[in-house]
Amino acid sequence: MKKTSDLRIIVLGAAAGGGLPQWNCGCANCSAARDTASPLKPQTQSSLAVSLDGEAWAVFNASPDIRQQIQANPQLQPRRLRHTPIKSVVLTNGDIDHLAGLLVLREKQAFTVFATAAVDRIIAGNAIFGVLDPEFVARKSIAIEQAFSPLPGLEARVFAVPGKVPLFLEDGEPDLNVEGEDTVGIELRAGGRRVYYIPGCGMMNDALAARLEGADALFFDGTLFSDDEMIATGTGRKTGRRMGHMPIAGEGGSLDALARLNIRRKIYVHINNTNPIWRPGAERERVEGRGLEVGFDGMEVRL
Repeated sequence: MKKTSDLRIIVLGAAAGGGLPQWNCGCANCSAARDTASPLKPQTQSSLAVSLDGEAWAVFNASPDIRQQIQANPQLQPRRLRHTPIKSVVLTNGDIDHLAGLLVLREKQAFTVFATAAVDRIIAGNAIFGVLDPEFVARKSIAIEQAFSPLPGLEARVFAVPGKVPLFLEDGEPDLNVEGEDTVGIELRAGGRRVYYIPGCGMMNDALAARLEGADALFFDGTLFSDDEMIATGTGRKTGRRMGHMPIAGEGGSLDALARLNIRRKIYVHINNTNPIWRPGAERERVEGRGLEVGFDGMEVRL
């Protein structure tokens, strides 16, 4: 493969937890995604892959669908008998749809896992992750705003965004829009380019907006179009904000917040199976009319 100095980003998975279609859901989007004649294609759970040379790759969030994602993207497939181009995995939180894929990557292959101390404690505290042989898989705890390199030449840092603890760690009603190590965004820098990956965000505050201004690309939380979407579709009882995700539309929504920012490319990812932006219609037109894109599995951005 010819080497390039481009910053290459592949959307391995554009959907939220459960993917599209979700295994137990018969909503309009899931039904369409199961229909091979439908233009709405299945989408896997949220993850990005990033490379500077097309040879070595860093994966951001290890989706439970990672085996399928590797199969769909030859760039991540072995070049010889025992090999992987994946050199590191960086985790943005401890949600199941972001770390369960580590269990798939257990075949005594060398790579490094980067996570905040809060997320690393989840891994260390669950014996099942012991299948990641420490002789091969290094775990590195990263502090908020600490620079690190998931790949040579790629500078990264995590920063706190408003969020909450993972669902399986909730004990009663959790605190919402807490900024700490439980939910983070990723900032990537290489060759003067600046990219952000924020698959979970409870609200847009002034500090976050200022940080994103002028970026080359942003992959942002598009979980729900409206805050009450799960309730309105009969698929759940919680609002988006209660789940730790700001809605796209409505007062305090991400669409208005992001449309005001000067960012070269703004792409929604982590999109729930119920979200109407998956298909043509008024909601998708509204998003695209404000200059945002709807991510999809296999989407590639080169900068």
